[in-house]
Formats: sequence, structure tokens, C-alpha cells
Amino acid sequence: MFKKILLNLLVSGSIVMTAVAYAQTPTPTPTPNLPAAAAPIVPSAPQLAASSYILLDANSGEVLIEHNADEALPPASLTKMMTSYIASLEILRGQVKEEDLVLVSEKAWRKGGSKMFIEVGNQVKVIDLLRGIIIQSGNDASIAMAEHIAGSEEAFADLMNSHAARLGMNSTHFENSTGWPAEGHLSSARDMAIMAKAIIRDDPEHYKIYKEKEFFWNGIRQPNRNLMLWRDSTVDGLKTGHTEEAGYCMVTSAERDGMRLIAVVMGTASEQARAAETQKMLTWGFRFFETKSFYAPGQVLSTSRVWAGVSDQVQIGLADGLTLTLPKGQAEKLDASITLEAPIKAPIAAGDVLGQVEVRLGDEVVHTAPLVALAGVEEAGIFGRLWDSIRLFFYGLFN
Repeated sequence: MFKKILLNLLVSGSIVMTAVAYAQTPTPTPTPNLPAAAAPIVPSAPQLAASSYILLDANSGEVLIEHNADEALPPASLTKMMTSYIASLEILRGQVKEEDLVLVSEKAWRKGGSKMFIEVGNQVKVIDLLRGIIIQSGNDASIAMAEHIAGSEEAFADLMNSHAARLGMNSTHFENSTGWPAEGHLSSARDMAIMAKAIIRDDPEHYKIYKEKEFFWNGIRQPNRNLMLWRDSTVDGLKTGHTEEAGYCMVTSAERDGMRLIAVVMGTASEQARAAETQKMLTWGFRFFETKSFYAPGQVLSTSRVWAGVSDQVQIGLADGLTLTLPKGQAEKLDASITLEAPIKAPIAAGDVLGQVEVRLGDEVVHTAPLVALAGVEEAGIFGRLWDSIRLFFYGLFN
């Protein structure tokens, strides 16, 4: 048996906020009625000159644009996002310290391609290596970091793949810490977006390094290869990559008015092209969409009767909260309905699914999410269970 409670949660919240805003303004200026032609219109998403690409909102997870987003392709130096991510996690866990000195091996020193220009036998601070990986895209810095954390680059690759699996990067397999071409070393636009989201979410302090425009090391000043840092002041990361096999790739994140988008392009023709194609996606996404948070994780949305428990009430809410990305102007048109199980019987563990919330825009369901118990309720003793079973019997007769 189920009971359904219809609530205009989102709409009523919007109305309340609007009423308060007007109450604080003595003489609000009337808004002229817009003609029908001026109503918000979302044009078709741009088509990009890239092998694969994706644009998503970092907070809601909503995908706004995608093309071949799950195709496994060589990721080139986008790989180093995982290398730096693991390094930052090790710092957060206290396993590695920023000031720790890393001995540079001959393998790291000899590696070709883009370099930080560390010298064999020298000792380099972890934080300097991290900048060398992120800003200068140093292959030498990546290998030195991998060897310091895991003992060898091969062991570090296993660690990379474990983290990829944990994050749900289902099209990804790493063979090395640099993105150097290797058979089976593959990822996808969607997986790189997942990687970027994890970096931003899990270590916002070290994420700030991604927007640094240059790094001076060993007498050499190298600029960040992310041209978007110079073209768009709202861009604050992440990483570029290029090999002959992979083409020109880039993962970019930008934040405007509290809305954060992540854009990934893979397999473009040039350094200029990857920046231009990325700009197309960001411009379209920010111009025609908005992201709003309606409920925080763990916020109480309903309190329901519990039978046969030490408590007769359980608080119910959304484990992950409710954040939606919608075409601009649509948020105030949303309706939400809650469906709860009935009867709810103890024992209940925190996180148990007890119902569902469904959000509609007109007749279209735009979001569903499980409603969970925000706290556990233990089972009552034998007499409490017996008494409630009798009460529940008569409750069922009359309801």
C-alpha cells in the first residue's frame, strides 16, 4: 500500500521568495508584458569540430551537450588530471606532505615530451611537482610523483585504475601517469568530466593551482597551456592534452553566478580549435540555462508515522539534496510530488529508501530521486510490536 502526497514545493518556495522581495521594495516598478516572441527560447546545441565532447553542470550533474561522449579515445596529457588528483588526495590524507622532498629518478629525468625540467638526483618538493604537473604538464614531474607515491609508475597506474573504477569512469584504463601513447591507455569525454568534477569537489584548495597562468622553475618560465584562462575570466581550470594520435584535447571548468559548467573536447585539430570549440559550449550553456539548489542534503521534507518502533516518527529527506539545471525562467514553473510507503515499519536504518520525489515541468517529469530515512528507528520490544500490530490492523480497516 502506498500514499501519495502532492506538494507544490518548488513553486510555493519561489512565490514566497518573490513576495518577500516585493515587501522590501516600497514602489516596485511594473514589468511590461513581453510578447510571445520574447519568451525564453533555447536554440539547438552547437555542433563542434571534435571527435567527442560533453558539457555538464558540475553541481546538478545534468548533461547539456554530448557527442560520442563514451567513446574510448587516447586522452594524452588529460591523464595527468588523475595523477594530480591522487597526489592531492594523498596530501589530504596525510600520507604525503607538500614540503616532502622527492628524489628525481633517471626514468623521470629522461622522459621526453613536455617537461618541468627537473634534474636527475635532485630533490624537489611535492607541491612544486604538483605545479609542474598541472601548469607545465611535465611528464618528468608526473613520473617523479608517481614513483614517490607508489614506488614505481607501473604500481601507480594500478592505483589510477582503482580510483577510476571508484569514480565510475567506465571507459577508462590507464597504463602510465603521463598520457604518453600506450596500447590500451584510453578514456572518454564523459570520464574526463567525471574526473574534473571529482578534482573540484574533493580538493578545492589544490584546485586553485589549475588557474595559475605560469610556473617558474629551474630558471625557466612556462605558461599554462589552457588558453581559456586568458580568454574567459570565469574559467579556472583544468587541463590540456595533445599527441598526434589524440589530437588536441581540453577539459575546462568555469563558474558564473554560482553555476559551474565542465566542458570536455577531444580530438580537435589545433590548440586554437580546442579553445574555440570549448568557448562555444560554455557560451551556450551559461546563456540559456541556470542551476538552482532547492533542498540541501539531509533537509527534512516530510515526517512519517512509524509502526512497531521505539519512536513513532521518522524524518525523511533527500540524501543528495535537490539541484536542477533548467532552461532559464523554468524553475518557477516546477511542481513536486512525494510518494511515501505506507505503512512504514521498524526497524529502519538511516538511508533506507522510504519513498520518491518526482519533479514535473508541466506534464514532463524532469527529475526523480529516492526519499530516504534521515535517521534510524530501532524496533520496539515485544509488547510494543504487539500493541502496534493491533493498532495497525484497525488502522488498515478504517483507512
